Amino acid sequence: MQRALVVIDDTDAHRRLLTEASQFARNGAAELIVFAWTTPEAAEDGNDAIEWVEEMEGTTFEDTDATAMTRQFAREFSEDVLSEVDADIDVDVEAEVVITPDDERDDAILAAADRLECDHVFLVGQKRSPTGKAIFGNIAQRVLLNFDGPVTVMME
Repeated sequence: MQRALVVIDDTDAHRRLLTEASQFARNGAAELIVFAWTTPEAAEDGNDAIEWVEEMEGTTFEDTDATAMTRQFAREFSEDVLSEVDADIDVDVEAEVVITPDDERDDAILAAADRLECDHVFLVGQKRSPTGKAIFGNIAQRVLLNFDGPVTVMME
């Protein structure tokens, strides 16, 4: 394995996922690529909030778009999680950001994995069965079925 795509969001399950992926990468000497996204609605809301703060405070921000903010989140989240695991882990972390509607996330994940030549995908799935049987959510299921390589799913 050379590269693994780690799909993150700001939850404890995603922290655990990145921790597992970092151990996997360390054992296999692989590169991790952190993948984060935002929806068009969230991007617009973020841009509106930034503009409002700039008007109220009479200041400007260097990176005022939601894509840059999402990229910054991905970097800070990764650095925070990886620093907790082991300061000596040598893992390359990059942020890849795609603005996409929720129902197209699996396509964005698959496209990023292909474009970035990843041969492994790590993502969080959801338990959906009331009887406790783990059933993957739509995104995780579609990635599992359509990715040509190993997929590690950590249940939320």
